[in-house]
Amino acid sequence: MKKPNSVEEYIENHEKFSESLTLLHSIITSTNELDEAIKWNAPIYSLNGKNIIGLGAHKNHFGLWFFNGVFLKDEQKLLVIAQEKTKGLRQMRFESIHDIDKNIVLAYVKEVIENQKLGKEIKPEKTKTVVIPEALKNALKINKEFNNSFYALTLYKQKEYCEYIETAKREETVLSRLEKIKPMILNGIGLNDKYKNC
Repeated sequence: MKKPNSVEEYIENHEKFSESLTLLHSIITSTNELDEAIKWNAPIYSLNGKNIIGLGAHKNHFGLWFFNGVFLKDEQKLLVIAQEKTKGLRQMRFESIHDIDKNIVLAYVKEVIENQKLGKEIKPEKTKTVVIPEALKNALKINKEFNNSFYALTLYKQKEYCEYIETAKREETVLSRLEKIKPMILNGIGLNDKYKNC
């Protein structure tokens, strides 16, 4: 699938849900308050530079995600937690255009806008220490250049790499991930640098 340059292109790329995505897009833009951009290859809507809503489609569902959705009242019980590690993010998923109630979706959109104006957002936790997984610790001990390069990275980048190794379930995955990240660390590159500033 080609990288979209506009919301229209994104919607065209997801032909199966194009009518539904167009409807959700029109609901979001009807507020006339949000800036629209393509980030992470999907439409993102922001208020005063803060991302608050995303529009997305997957194989079997489509919907909205709310960056600080944890603060929404969710009286209709429509929101789901996308991943355990995402503290604030909530998704509103649909499988068909018939699942969309325009007034309810608009109410959620207006509430998330209001919450952002009130400054309701989860601030990233600032921790000063990094817990290094055993496999990475051993690799750092063996190779001085690798060790120096790792500790030259920002704390945030160190954490990304530690989490990447820590989340591997099997020993083979740990080893293959270690091999993958070594050249990146030696070159001072963060694990997710290529996705930043999209």
